[in-house]
Amino acid sequence: MSPTTPPPASGTIDWSALRADFPILHQQVHGQPLIYLDNAATSQKPRAVLEALRLYYERDNANVHRGIHELSNRATTAFEAARTRAAQFINARSADEIIFTRGTTEGINLVAQAWGSKNVKAGDTILLTEMEHHSNIVPWQLLAERTGAKLAYLPITGDIGLLDLARLDEQLGSGVKLLALTHISNSLGTINPVADICARARKRGITTLVDAAQSAGHRPIDVQEIGCDFLALSGHKMCGPTGIGILYGRQETLETMPPYQGGGEMILNVDFQRSTWKQPPHRFEAGTPDISGAVGLHAAMDYLDQIGRHNIARHDQELGAYAYAALSRLKDGIRLFGPHIGRAGLVSFLLKDVHAHDVVTVADQRGVALRGGHHCNQPLMRKLGVESTARASFYFYNTTAEIDRFVEVLGEIQKFFGA
Repeated sequence: MSPTTPPPASGTIDWSALRADFPILHQQVHGQPLIYLDNAATSQKPRAVLEALRLYYERDNANVHRGIHELSNRATTAFEAARTRAAQFINARSADEIIFTRGTTEGINLVAQAWGSKNVKAGDTILLTEMEHHSNIVPWQLLAERTGAKLAYLPITGDIGLLDLARLDEQLGSGVKLLALTHISNSLGTINPVADICARARKRGITTLVDAAQSAGHRPIDVQEIGCDFLALSGHKMCGPTGIGILYGRQETLETMPPYQGGGEMILNVDFQRSTWKQPPHRFEAGTPDISGAVGLHAAMDYLDQIGRHNIARHDQELGAYAYAALSRLKDGIRLFGPHIGRAGLVSFLLKDVHAHDVVTVADQRGVALRGGHHCNQPLMRKLGVESTARASFYFYNTTAEIDRFVEVLGEIQKFFGA
């Protein structure tokens, strides 16, 4: 399917049939059929990705760029083809705007180190939001400590978990050098209007970074439409392998940035006293990269676009709404977090008088894989007045029947704990 081909209507997709592409889903856990609802932590991998990895290691395994033998040529071709495919996947202007990383966390750290250390000074403000993952807080804290910059946070509005955008322009006007925010909250399921937010920041000359870890595999991403300067994503949350990710950066911005790490591959020339660097993106890819990861990510992007990311986004929201409504029927025994409508495919909750870890432990004994804890959102948890939540997160291979069973298990847990 080409990028310009309209995706099929959601009603024409047999979502249950897609489960056959995922071998891991067809097993029992503790004697119960597996219901995997921890997709915000990592997604499962289809056979197309597993096969791409197998074929690479069986036929083409070699280091890239440096060799002139056939296997190295094949590996280099596959690696750079994945870069070109990634540019198409997020509609970057050029493959030169795509840097391969280990994931979203490294992508954000790269920007904080290479861009931030050059551009952020004492007295500047770095604006984040109260719903950020630790990976979009801690690197900026470290940068602020190094430079004397300040951190500020755009607040959220109560349990409903929407950004208080009425305060955005006021906060953007207070010496902000960088705005970094998540596209979709991994705890609240909030879908932020990143294109509008980035446009408002750009009018003031503010650099923007979007954390797309929870959105890249779930909906179309167009960096030109969003208008961000940087965007980071992780392959393992979008049917790809672990240990591979993408950092998008505007080419004119990347060209002004110093290296992130030093070593082989990123250099033009090295002598005993000084070195010179390649142009981006290779300037930021020191050492042997995760070649197989890029190959697997290429296969994952192809797989997702065969389904159609517009379709996945609709299905996500249908599952999220279905789960939220079903959980709401537990009434006084449950507290739900995040938007009532328009949420992504996840629901965070607390059962009355039952710790989130107990919910997850008992659910696991019944074959239901959930996540419990602070979800790398400790500041958000404190804002909400809780230590942790339980979370069910869905992907296109999940079904309403699985959600029904999940809710049934929660009812059993309530009875067990007398909640």
